[in-house]
Amino acid sequence: MAQHAESLSHLLPHAAPDISGTRLFLRVVRHMAVGGLNDAHAANMLIGVFGLSFRRPLVLVRALMAELARASTCSIMIAPSCCCRMTLAESMLVRAVADSHDDPPGAHGTLCRLCGIEQGIGILSSAQAVSLAFADLGRPIEAN
Repeated sequence: MAQHAESLSHLLPHAAPDISGTRLFLRVVRHMAVGGLNDAHAANMLIGVFGLSFRRPLVLVRALMAELARASTCSIMIAPSCCCRMTLAESMLVRAVADSHDDPPGAHGTLCRLCGIEQGIGILSSAQAVSLAFADLGRPIEAN
């Protein structure tokens, strides 16, 4: 049992965020990663939190996910939506989105490492738009 738990600890090295906007973003990303960009659970979560203002963050998270899928040259490991820990890739994505306005060069570097690319301006722009949408609606995405 201990060996099994130890072998999984490297897959989920980070605790899931406690901040509500960040946790919501992570859960929406996880649902879209599994169910596709039109995942009903992801949309329902955003409707439940943002009410009638859900469309902007929904469309922007979809755009970010599509841009990540288009530009990435490597696999991005996503944990199941119920998991209380994060993969390294999820942690990098959350940090990059959280830092995208205050530190665009740092966020760009993180996103490029995440995707295995040299330039990711489109991904950075999408991350900034998502971050701004969540913040405008009272649920900022913040790094732990």
